[in-house]
Amino acid sequence: MNANADPAELHKFSELAHRWWDPTSEFKPLHDINPLRLNWIDASSPLAGKRVIDVGCGGGILSESMAAAGATVTGIDLSDKALGVARLHLLESGLKVNYELAAAEEYAERHAGQFDIVTCLEMLEHVPDPASTIAACAKLVRPGGEVYFSTLNRNPKSYLFAIIGAEYVLRLLPRGTHEYARFIKPSELSRACRDAGLDVLDLTGMSYNPFTKVYALGRDTDVNYLVHTRRDG
Repeated sequence: MNANADPAELHKFSELAHRWWDPTSEFKPLHDINPLRLNWIDASSPLAGKRVIDVGCGGGILSESMAAAGATVTGIDLSDKALGVARLHLLESGLKVNYELAAAEEYAERHAGQFDIVTCLEMLEHVPDPASTIAACAKLVRPGGEVYFSTLNRNPKSYLFAIIGAEYVLRLLPRGTHEYARFIKPSELSRACRDAGLDVLDLTGMSYNPFTKVYALGRDTDVNYLVHTRRDG
């Protein structure tokens, strides 16, 4: 498969896959921010009754929570190990999610316009061609449907906070989790969305307080940020 993927990135997350659902592991930040991102999506596009695809679903933290909110969820990823963990966790949770090993571009060719909502969170900074992933997400959603992204801004502050702070000082993430050159400025992401036929509706920042150890959504998009878009009707 000629996928838009970096083998080194896939290997990195595959090696950690067995720890995906351990809330004290390297994936603790994902567990901590998941209620925030889930509520943010559900507030603007109520999930109940919607057909949703989670692009780059990994071990299924977001996918499961959207299913619990009443959505019919498909999760796609290129890490077979992560998907194996995601499927095993369904036995524990009792939820229903359709997990498939597939690249976004390839899946979009077969399922164009079939989803009400597309989510692609914490993934764009890990692929060689983010614009290709964004275009695939735009193709997957129906006209008038919603697409959600999240990623990391590229500036000196984000390097200090997301790499030096999170990986080396606070050790919230394993060293080497992120590569600064792959961070994406909001202007770049917005341009790629417009090129793919997506209207940018909202840009929201996510910050972390190292003293209270609490994540919060707000106006500060200097480091982590989320984008809500809608496909042209």
